[in-house]
Amino acid sequence: MADRAPLLQCLDLCKAFGALAVADRIDLAVEADEIHAVIGPNGAGKSSLVGLLCGQLQPDAGTIRFDGREITGLSETDRPHRGLVRSFQVTSVFQDFTALQNVALAVQLQAGHSFSFLRPARGDRRLTEPAAALLDRVGLAAAADQPAHALSHGQQRQLEIAMALALRPRLLVLDEPLAGMGAEESQAMIALLQAMRGQVGMLLIEHDMDAVFALADRISVLVAGRIIASGPPATIRSDAAVQEAYLGGEALGRDIPATATEAP
Repeated sequence: MADRAPLLQCLDLCKAFGALAVADRIDLAVEADEIHAVIGPNGAGKSSLVGLLCGQLQPDAGTIRFDGREITGLSETDRPHRGLVRSFQVTSVFQDFTALQNVALAVQLQAGHSFSFLRPARGDRRLTEPAAALLDRVGLAAAADQPAHALSHGQQRQLEIAMALALRPRLLVLDEPLAGMGAEESQAMIALLQAMRGQVGMLLIEHDMDAVFALADRISVLVAGRIIASGPPATIRSDAAVQEAYLGGEALGRDIPATATEAP
């Protein structure tokens, strides 16, 4: 059987702000059924890469292909309709709305209905039933009727993932989903992402190395806008160039897979 093309593929992707190259001929491939992590020291260009993939930034050169089609010039709002969704693509969690109403609005957005804040989120079973199923999927069924402002930080992150899943992604770009979480909330998020494995492709941008090495099928290491290594966790763990990149930064004297962290 012929090899399938990656779900997401970047070729020679370049972006610079003046003399600062934030993407320097990046080649990256993400398969449909994997969790692919991108890690790198502070200032490596991870946020810029997310912006390029999700359409917030346009590259100076290079190509982005998704599901075999070029999307390089596609707008940020059009990419979710192709199945490329950032975890916080629906960025505004409405704090005075319940968890169920927030997800119902995301279901409504995916369905292409007019964005009304009242009737659909409060009473349309075509929206509230799938929303309830998504809340159950992310572990928030018991919080369905709680206003978003009453949820913990970790629960709000779970809610944002439920809203992203309402857009029916084929690839979910998770931009530091564990940021600001305590140990218990982090473990709950890791368990959620593990449970989603194989159901949706994931590109994980994360500074928590314990989470990265627990979750990732493959890891790409970004340093100064360049991918310096890409492969399974065991390969990345022992790569000399990766060790050198981290040993020169905040992870000085520590073992990358176990304890290294980077600034957001």
